[in-house]
Amino acid sequence: MNRRKFLGLGILAMAAIPATLSAIASIDFRATKPDAWKAKTVDAAVKALFGDIKPEDKGIKVKAPKVASNGGAVPVSIKSDLPLKTVAVFQNMDPESAVAVFNVPEDGIVDYFLKIKLKATDANGGNGVVTVIGEGKDGKFYKGTMSLQVAKGGCEG
Repeated sequence: MNRRKFLGLGILAMAAIPATLSAIASIDFRATKPDAWKAKTVDAAVKALFGDIKPEDKGIKVKAPKVASNGGAVPVSIKSDLPLKTVAVFQNMDPESAVAVFNVPEDGIVDYFLKIKLKATDANGGNGVVTVIGEGKDGKFYKGTMSLQVAKGGCEG
């Protein structure tokens, strides 16, 4: 094979790889599932995103402080050893329940950290709950939850 033909094939391959990866790697859930981002409850948001599912309560670990002093930036970590293709985060303290959806790359590791915004715990002492739903590569759904409180002042103060 001559040098020009070899270089030409190399450039063609390099141009084709990113287009293929971007087409496979992600789904734009804001564009394809807009009702999930307007849902006022966790159940409604989960249904709008995934349909009628019954997630197993196992395999996903959610950690957050028991009492968050700053509701404007509540640290949340998510870990799972399950082979997941999608991870979705929801909460019950703000008007819209959906927080984020992650597409897990092939052979990706689910070890995420994010900060979310939550209103202060209400006067009745109700706790906030962060719910994480994972869609497995096996077609099953898995769930992890964490209950917490946000100190007065929260993201509003």
